[in-house]
Amino acid sequence: MQIAVIGRGDCSDEEYDIAKSVGRLIAGAAGTVCCGGLGGVMEAACRGAKEAGGTTVGILPDTEEGNPYLDVVIRTGMGHARNVVLVHSADAVIAVGGGYGTLSEIAVSLKTGKPVFGLSTWKIDGVVACATPEEAVTLAVRAAHRSRPSRSPRGPGGSS
Repeated sequence: MQIAVIGRGDCSDEEYDIAKSVGRLIAGAAGTVCCGGLGGVMEAACRGAKEAGGTTVGILPDTEEGNPYLDVVIRTGMGHARNVVLVHSADAVIAVGGGYGTLSEIAVSLKTGKPVFGLSTWKIDGVVACATPEEAVTLAVRAAHRSRPSRSPRGPGGSS
C-alpha cells in the first residue's frame, strides 16, 4: 500500500509536526510513504515514517538527491509534471496544508478518482476534511485497501 503525502516544501512548524505524525502512522499501518521528495511536509512525512521503521519514496522534480529520509529516490527531471507521477503511484493521498503545487496534486487525484484526505488544506469538493493525523491515516488506509486490485498468486508459466 502506497500513500502519498502532499504539502508545501516550506511549511509551518505545525504542518511539519502533523506531517511527521502522518508518516509515522502510515509506517505503523505497513504502508509506504510516497511524496515529492523535497523539504517541508514531504521531509516531515518521510522522517516520521523512517523513525517508525517504514519505507519512503521521493518522486523528485529534478535530478537532486532529495531529503535525507528517502529510501527510494526517483529523479524525474519533469518539474511540476512529476505531480502526476506521484498521484498515479499512490493508492490514496493525504494533503497537509499546501499551496498551488498541492492544489495541482489534489486536482489530479480527484480527476483520476484517487481518494484525498486533508488536514488544514484546500476546502474542495471531494477532499475529505480530517481533524487529526490519526483520522486521515485511518481513512486513507481503508481507501487504499479498497482501491487496490486484488493480486492472485501466479503458478509456473504465469497462470493462476
